Amino acid sequence: MKKILITGGAGFIGSHVVRLFVQKYPQYTIVNLDKLTYAGNLENLKDIEHHTNYIFEKVDIVDANAIDTLFEKYKFDSVIHLAAESHVDRSILNPLEFIMTNVVGTVNLLNAAKKCWHDDFSGKLFYHVSTDEVYGSLGETGLFTEETAYDPRSPYSASKASSDHFVRAYENTYHLPVVISNCSNNYGAFQFPEKLIPLFINNIKNNKPLPVYGKGDYTRDWLFVEDHATAIDTIFHNGKLGETYNIGGFNEWQNIDLIKLLCAIMDKKLNREKGSSEQLITYVKDRPGHDKRYAIDASKLNKELGWKPSLQFEEGLEKTVDWYLQNETWLHHVTSGEYQNYYKHQYELS
Repeated sequence: MKKILITGGAGFIGSHVVRLFVQKYPQYTIVNLDKLTYAGNLENLKDIEHHTNYIFEKVDIVDANAIDTLFEKYKFDSVIHLAAESHVDRSILNPLEFIMTNVVGTVNLLNAAKKCWHDDFSGKLFYHVSTDEVYGSLGETGLFTEETAYDPRSPYSASKASSDHFVRAYENTYHLPVVISNCSNNYGAFQFPEKLIPLFINNIKNNKPLPVYGKGDYTRDWLFVEDHATAIDTIFHNGKLGETYNIGGFNEWQNIDLIKLLCAIMDKKLNREKGSSEQLITYVKDRPGHDKRYAIDASKLNKELGWKPSLQFEEGLEKTVDWYLQNETWLHHVTSGEYQNYYKHQYELS
């Protein structure tokens, strides 16, 4: 009968985690905390919002008093912390916002958990979800492991690295029961369309330019978001306290190769002439501090806990394209901003 706080549960990855836990564990009470910024969308969870074991709370993790009140109200025994500002370009424009949410917000949650649990940590867990970007940039060879030294290169990754350090500091100083995972790039349904894959799906559909940074030779490891959710489930239930687990897809792609594959899939789905979508590719000025390559070694998670990705990238990408093409209303609501009225209609007027 666990009571689990999932922060950022209306976001892209968070909504998949909330859905999985609500449906798979009806005996758990799942409280979804989200500030509902531009990336928080309750329409992502319409299919489970009336489940009896699901509760939504609109709260900003930067508000320490509100977080304390929430812990007093529900007496959580577990936290899965996903709430974060996550877009690198936005962090370059406004670093302070990332420091407040990703660093101060995380410390507020740690303090609330420590206060609520009163040093009785049996059966308790603070699970902090982080990113592979804290490790910096790789050359042409090598992989990020759990022992890779931190070397963040953007305000976003620096804020996430800082939050990781605070989580470990609370384990060492206060013996708080924690676990951390660092994941590679996610893709799939419900992703806000400023990220590469949904942005380009939408632009191709509407014959808009496909802006590619530099030469398009940046390399990323891609993971289907539902596989990330199952990895979080696995680590939450079976991970060893104090450990870090890297989550990756064993699936490296240069941006330009991924984009050309996406163009080919879209041409087929939209019955366009082969190669026509590639004509939309437009090379633009590179962003500052752009990391050359990320690649995750997820062998620890595989060997110790038995997790591995369920989909090959080509299959997952086609599944993702199908979802966006079949959910034009969701995409329209997001791109027009109408999705931000959903909370008001569903919660404030009910």
